[in-house]
Amino acid sequence: MLRRLDLSARADVPELPRAAHDVDRVLDAARELVEAVRVDGAEALVAQAVRFDRVQPPTLRVPREALDAALAGLDDGVRAALETAIGRVRLATAAQVPAGVTTTLGTGAVVEQRWVPVARAGVYVPGGKAVYPSSVVMNVVAAQVAGVERIVLASPPQADHGGLPHPTILAAAAMLGVDEVLAAGGAGAIGALAYGVPGVVDAVDVVTGPGNVFVAAAKRVVGGHVRVDAEAGPTEILVIADATADADLVAADLVSQAEHDELAAAVLVTDSLALADAVDAALEVRVAATPHAERVRVSLAAEQSATILVADLDHAIAVSDAYAPEHLEIMTADDDAVVARIRNAGAIFVGAASPVSLGDYAAGSNHVLPTGGQAARVSGLGAATFLRPQQVVRYDLEGLRGVADAVVALAESEDLPAHAEAIRARL
Repeated sequence: MLRRLDLSARADVPELPRAAHDVDRVLDAARELVEAVRVDGAEALVAQAVRFDRVQPPTLRVPREALDAALAGLDDGVRAALETAIGRVRLATAAQVPAGVTTTLGTGAVVEQRWVPVARAGVYVPGGKAVYPSSVVMNVVAAQVAGVERIVLASPPQADHGGLPHPTILAAAAMLGVDEVLAAGGAGAIGALAYGVPGVVDAVDVVTGPGNVFVAAAKRVVGGHVRVDAEAGPTEILVIADATADADLVAADLVSQAEHDELAAAVLVTDSLALADAVDAALEVRVAATPHAERVRVSLAAEQSATILVADLDHAIAVSDAYAPEHLEIMTADDDAVVARIRNAGAIFVGAASPVSLGDYAAGSNHVLPTGGQAARVSGLGAATFLRPQQVVRYDLEGLRGVADAVVALAESEDLPAHAEAIRARL
């Protein structure tokens, strides 16, 4: 079912295929949608909802009573699961908040490092083939733990739900105390969060959350105006496995990611031909039995998915780092030794009892992660996304005297005599 790419005789790592996700191709269209919202505000948002979501929202700002009703109607099992996820993500995210540090550089010379949250954050929760209350948790909890005071959530209006976002999304928002929710989707929603819409929503400082290629393009458009997280593309899983791995568990995890959509990438990297054959056999059984078999088959048969045969685990690590997967699973005889050498991955899942689907919901880690190789350069969503480092300088006259000659010398060398005078005036 998975095509084979045999690299076992090669010392290098060629460029590996990925799903088609050409942000540049839709960039102009996304810019037009964002600009329409920036100029025409609510009118443009409503027009885009009718055009793309096939429904006119009764109101762009979701009423408080709709949030309360969604929470009251939430299935008890789903509510309990969300509470578990919220608690675990909150605890794990708290570890990401750096402590303030005071550095004494000399007598009377102190620099404090502190971390300050942005005032307002905007989070986007998509509404496509599936409903993602878990994405509400991942985005909102990270912002709350960072100390953001105001959070606004945007999610597409649903024709099946009276033009409001899906009730499970609304219920998750209500559970987390988010009462500013927009019935808006796609590039227009990103524009609304970035620039604000008079009478509907104020502009935010940071925009986060996954979405389709138009959402990714819109983030690029507004990126010079607000901070944005990584441009999310189709989901990816890469599994490093050797002959000791359980082929059925590997197959189960490849199917779990292929279930997202036809562009999802499922990649196995192994030095064991026997395991590769066993995974293929297990995939046939599991795909035939899964409810979304058609979607999964397309994903697994597509160019972005493959079994990559390598010479050894050293080669497997090199292939994985070159690919920089969103999700990396490791199932080997010595998982810790492999983990210690991994540099590029959005999140790493170690051992047979740590599947990616655990991280999607209740591992405590965040599931908003860089895709398309971005994990080589950027990190996943977390508290740091909503924090800004600031340095606070505290010098007294003795401390200033200790460095005054250096400041004056450098200021005069740069022909900035007023800089030097600002020092001499104090001494």
